[in-house]
Amino acid sequence: MRVCILSRSDGKAGGFAAAYRLQQGLQQSNVDSFLVVGEKTHDDERVLPPSSRIGKVWNSITNTVDSLPIRFYKEREKTTYSLQWLPSRLTQRIAKINPDIINIHWINAGYFSVEGIAKLNRPIVLTLHDMWGFTGGCHYSSDCDRYTKACGACPQLNSNSENDLSRWVWERKWKKWHNLNLTIVTPSNWLAKCARESSLFSRFKIEVIPNGIDSNLYRSIPKKLAREILRLPQEKKLILFGATSLSPGRKGFQFLEPTLKILNQSRLKDQIELVTFGTLKSNFICSIKVNHLGKLHDQISLVLAYSAADVFILPSVEDNLPNTVMEALSCSTPCVSFNVGGLADMIVHQQNGYLAIPFNLEDFARGIRWILEDSERYKYLSKFSRQKVEQEFTLDLQAARYLRIFSETYGNCE
Repeated sequence: MRVCILSRSDGKAGGFAAAYRLQQGLQQSNVDSFLVVGEKTHDDERVLPPSSRIGKVWNSITNTVDSLPIRFYKEREKTTYSLQWLPSRLTQRIAKINPDIINIHWINAGYFSVEGIAKLNRPIVLTLHDMWGFTGGCHYSSDCDRYTKACGACPQLNSNSENDLSRWVWERKWKKWHNLNLTIVTPSNWLAKCARESSLFSRFKIEVIPNGIDSNLYRSIPKKLAREILRLPQEKKLILFGATSLSPGRKGFQFLEPTLKILNQSRLKDQIELVTFGTLKSNFICSIKVNHLGKLHDQISLVLAYSAADVFILPSVEDNLPNTVMEALSCSTPCVSFNVGGLADMIVHQQNGYLAIPFNLEDFARGIRWILEDSERYKYLSKFSRQKVEQEFTLDLQAARYLRIFSETYGNCE
């Protein structure tokens, strides 16, 4: 079976990392697979970048061009919103590969159109890394459930019109995808539930397959050594927070300082320091000392950061199956998050971390204290963190689960 995976990039963030890790797992299983991307970051001959200079230039500007119609909505929320209306030459590139099955991952920012997907003429497995597949353009709907109907009057566009851009995107998906041979995969149970409730995907087969991780790479390094390399204090309890962008938004950066203020009033106040990584886009004033590592460009640096920390925190407002939590757990570092989205698929409450009541900062701070205050309990939490990944989130498991779906989908077409 020849498999073609589509992703805008093979980079280390979000759905890009998940797509490349799947490609790694398939290769290790001797599957004839290719990853077709618009932006290539890995030196891997099975990752295929744009085939021409024009293609590379086009891919670099598609995000701007794709979003031009959204700019007419002056009062819109400044969140990611994808229309996917630009024509693409991807169908020709894929035809040359001649795959038996196509697995689509994050293809937004103008990389591949709604209409292009309908022209692939192959069995398709569509992997969702957020809600975009079944909405009228938003990637996370917040409290809106209009995707269960037909979108329109979109809150994120601040629109009162039923026939706005969100309705246009929804209707294009309905028209082009309704009769496709399409199987939906979601990394989390939460996202599967949303997809089943949606008007676009309720008729399709929906499977849950967690993302995988290279557990041989993401593994615990002795804490003393990791801190020494990163020049972090040996005697402190280090709380780690990191994301691509450290700014208020979906990953919960806005909750960080209020939580730390609560911790600063506890008996841990003289023992804790914060460690952050990512692009800091604001002047962050904190009640405790902050050790900012900047943007980490390689996986070894990430492993060092996770290994140096005593606890990783991610106060996301909405999230699917965030890589940072999986990476931290794989490095034996317990995690604290709100009990939202797919976090409960990875964090077992008081087994390898703490799931706080959504947006209750007192409970979030309580979870951090609970992990840090008892050294014997911490050993158990750390051990189970690693075990959870080894039992459920390895590359081998991810590849085997996808191969089963690929075989079933392809077999139904013969």
